[in-house]
Amino acid sequence: MTVAVETGLWQLDPTASTVALRHKTMWGLVTVKGTFSGVTGQGEVRPDGSAVGTLTLDAASLDTKNAKRDTHLRSADFFDVDNHPEITLTVRSAELRDGKTVHVVGQLTARGISRPLTFTASLAGADADALTLDAEFTVDRAEFGLGWNQMGMIRGLTTVTTTLRFSRAAA
Repeated sequence: MTVAVETGLWQLDPTASTVALRHKTMWGLVTVKGTFSGVTGQGEVRPDGSAVGTLTLDAASLDTKNAKRDTHLRSADFFDVDNHPEITLTVRSAELRDGKTVHVVGQLTARGISRPLTFTASLAGADADALTLDAEFTVDRAEFGLGWNQMGMIRGLTTVTTTLRFSRAAA
């Protein structure tokens, strides 16, 4: 990715990483915000500078600061965590472009449904031992079977914001 980012395996540091979402509800009057506390991942920087990897979210770890809503989000109406406990982003290619811009091509899987996902991340920091990527992208929840929408209250796209810190994996 850069000269400072060495080839090899990298492990996500969950204590220094965040994955959050926000979605307008109540006909656009209220923004629901939440964070996933269960986040794991790993990646590999290849000799040509490109990278591949996987980010896995524990779907049940989503916390919106409202226990009743969180229980509903875990139900079959939304994430169906009993049958689909993980949300996975498989990165097929991540390539550094124009200094600190990273073009990411991958596949997002939620509720057992996979869809292609392409977005731009920013290389926020990198050295021989750690790298940090920031990204924000949108997802159409209906494409993943998350179509529950009582009285048309929930419309539009869900915005996902991430800060992912990776450390060099032990050899």
